[in-house]
This record gives sequence, structure tokens and C-alpha cells, in this order.
Amino acid sequence: MQRLVFEASEEETNEITILDMPGGHKAFEICAKFCYGMTVTLNAYNITAVRCAAEYLEMTEDADRGNLIYKIEVFLNSGIFRSWKDSIIVLQTTRSLLPWSEDLKLVGRCIDSVSAKILVNPETITWSYTHNRKLSGPDKIVEYHREKREENVIPKDWWVEDVCELEIDMFKRVMSVVKSSGRMNNGVIAEALRYYVARWLPESMESLTSKASSNKDLVETVVFLLPRVNIAMSYSSCSFLLKLLKVSILVGADETVREDLVENVSLKLHEASVKDLLIHEVELVHRIVEQFMADEKRESEDDQYKEFVLGNGILLSVGRLIDAYLALNSDLTLTSFIELSELVPESARPIHDGLYKAIDTFMKEHPELTKSEKKRLCGLMDVRKLTNEASTHAAQNERLPLRMVVQVLYFEQLRANHSPVTSVAASSHSPVEKTEENKGEEATKTVELSKKSRGSKSTRSGGGAQLMPSRSRRIFEKIWPGKGESSNKSSEVSSGSSQSPPAKSSSSSSRRRRHSIS
Repeated sequence: MQRLVFEASEEETNEITILDMPGGHKAFEICAKFCYGMTVTLNAYNITAVRCAAEYLEMTEDADRGNLIYKIEVFLNSGIFRSWKDSIIVLQTTRSLLPWSEDLKLVGRCIDSVSAKILVNPETITWSYTHNRKLSGPDKIVEYHREKREENVIPKDWWVEDVCELEIDMFKRVMSVVKSSGRMNNGVIAEALRYYVARWLPESMESLTSKASSNKDLVETVVFLLPRVNIAMSYSSCSFLLKLLKVSILVGADETVREDLVENVSLKLHEASVKDLLIHEVELVHRIVEQFMADEKRESEDDQYKEFVLGNGILLSVGRLIDAYLALNSDLTLTSFIELSELVPESARPIHDGLYKAIDTFMKEHPELTKSEKKRLCGLMDVRKLTNEASTHAAQNERLPLRMVVQVLYFEQLRANHSPVTSVAASSHSPVEKTEENKGEEATKTVELSKKSRGSKSTRSGGGAQLMPSRSRRIFEKIWPGKGESSNKSSEVSSGSSQSPPAKSSSSSSRRRRHSIS
């Protein structure tokens, strides 16, 4: 100040101009009061500004013993840095005073103070902190004080909410120190990052894109900080990673960040929900599933025993997930539906009920499908892998092609008559190799053959054909129009009739009157 006054007197002016004063006029006022011996109040909210202003004004020990800089340093070391919350507050104030606060090592000392307290044993904590207890309601903030410590067990993540109030650059520096120490549980670090994303990322699409630059930094920083095992983000849920991936696309995050997230989502795809997948474009879901299947295939090749382990839970979960996704995504085209469905191997679909539901839903939402397109869709499904409930529904489903309904009815009859073929076909878990035409021919031939061996059974059981719904009987009447013209004809098509077949049926007559449905 003396130098500034001397320079002003030489210029013969009564005004002193101070340019770029850190902390502004409020910090200058505190420094001026201190010079005149007046009492000044320092706290966590203003001490950074006053310290920077005192440095600017050169209020050092060289100018006067016990000057302001010395007194501020004593206060910082004996008070501020010993307090958890004051250290957080001072660190927050340093951002607006860069580069002064950085040059004076205020930022570094605050980070050291905060990170050191994070890494202490929770049982030794003697300061208050903010923690959101689930038992106290979703939004209620509870202060844990020393007097409550006997009745409240201090959680490992006691520090998360306070640290998550920091801006992304300071948060990154604190978390980097904590993570690199190796003394903090990786699960707690992952939870802190998840909470930070929930705290700072806006929910609306408009808010995300309007502040794309800051949100981009946030996403890239969080991905960088996520704890890993090798390259896998093992401590983060698939749902969280899928949401991060969506945001990274919206804000234009770096390509390497997006690819990193895609790879990690594919590693945990079995944990995902349909709701998580529906927020993404079909093409991206296709990429994720494709990556997952490639990884599974590579692991199976490395571990041959894995192929023989029944009930691969991860693969089965992904199979059910994709079938549910196909059923619920109304934006799918025929091509994308088929391509995505074909990514799932037969071993992931021991039962085709989910796929049948997806196909039926797609046909219901796209009534304009042609016969050939319906045939392509139904070609994805093996009717032998439908449960009784799904098979009954399919037999009465007028959206299905007639050929598919015949196949369903055929296998229903095998089940109803307890044919040995039923157990063999139903227990098959191999992909269907036969064409639609071959299936139809096989169904026709076997129905006729089974009629010959069912005469006595039908009398006792009342006729397996009586189990068919009315639409099923109508379909068989269309296929074999000679039904009902004579007793011989009735016996030949008894699989589509409500009556039991006569015991006497000529095999040669049956061969002459066989009808093809191919």
C-alpha cells in the first residue's frame, strides 16, 4: 500500500487504482481494516480471498512483524485444515480465485486435508458430516454429530455427499488422490461416482445438450475415475453404465470413452433390464449384443468344458433379455428384428415362449406384413420349444401363417397322445435344421401314421383330437376337405375331427388318400 501511495503522490493524484485485485473490494476492505488495527472476521468463506488479497498487497513479515499473511497461515493450519467441512468450503472458494489460490498452494493443501480425512478409519471420526440415511426418507439430510456416534454406526461412505458438492475439476483431483492411495474400497469409490452423476447431471434432454461442454467433461471424468479390474468396470452396475453411455452420446463425448462404455456394457449385459436398453438406438443395442456374443464365443473356445455345462445362467439371461426387448421395442423394423434375434444362439433359448411373444407382438403392431414376411418372422421360432400354454395360444392365433399353426397342432397332438416322439422332440435343444416345407410334409405324414396306432387309445381316452380348439378343427377341415363324406374319410382325418378314429382303417386306403400341405 505504501508503494502505491508513493507512486500516486509522484503522479500528483489523490486516487489510487488497484487493478485485478483478487477477492475484490470486500477482501481489500478486510486488509485495510487490519492495517488500521480494526477487528476483522475470518472464516472458511472469505479466508481464501483475503489470503490472495494480502499476497497481492505484499502484507508479509518483511513489511511488518505479525502481518496479515502470517496470521492467516496460522489460522489455516490450526483451524481450517483441521475441520472437515471448512476444508470442503475453502476448496470450493479456490476455483474463483485461480491462479492465485493455486500458486499459494491453497488448492493443494485443501485437497490433502480432504483426502486425508476420507482415508481415516471411520471409527475414529470426531467431526460432523452430511449423510443421507435411507431410513430417514429419500431427501432428508441428517447431520451426524459426536453425541450421536454411540447409537449410529458410521458408514464407509460417510464422506460421499460432502465431496460431491465440489465442482468437477476439484472433485476429480480429490478422487484421484483417494483412488491412487489404494486404501479406499473400490465399491465405495464407484458409489461416490454414481452419486456425483445423479447430483450434477440434469435429467432433461434439453438441459443436457444446452450445457454439453460441462456435461461432456463430467462424463469423461467419471469414466476415467471408475475403478476397474483389468479393463472391466466391475464395481459399476450395467444400468449405470448404460445411462452414462446414453449421456456420452448426447453430449458428444470422446469416441474412446463411448467405445470403452460399449465394451463394459457388453461384459455385464446379463445384468441389464429392458428399460435400460430401450433408451438406446437399435443399432447400438445390436452392437452391444454382438460384442457380448463374440466374448462368450471366445470364452467357450478357451474353456471347452463351459459348452457342456447345463444352464449357462449368463447366456440364458441375455436370451430372455433380448426376447423381452424385441417384444417391447415398437421402433424395430422387420430387418432389425430378425438380425437382432438371430444374434442369440439356440443354447440361450431352450424355450421359445419369449420369442413367440415378441413375434406375435410385432405382427400385431405391423398388420401390413406380407405372407412372405410373416414366414421369415416365424422361421426364427421352433414350435417344439413352446410350452403347453404358448402352444395353445399359438394354435388359436390367427396372425400366424397357416403352416405354422399346423406345426403347432401337430406337436400338440404328440403331447396329448404321449407319443415317444414328444419326449425326443421336446427335449431337443439343437437348432432347427429343417425347412418350412419339410416340416409341413413331416407333420402331414406323421399325423397319418399316428392315426393307425391310435385306434384303441382313442376309445379309452375319448380321442386326443377332442382337445383341439374350434379354430384348429376348422384349419384341419380346410387342409383335408373330404372330412365327413364317408366313414373311411372321417377315420383318415381323425386328427382334425372331434370324433375318435374307427379301429379298422386300411393302410393302403390311407396312402391313396394322403394329402400334402407343402
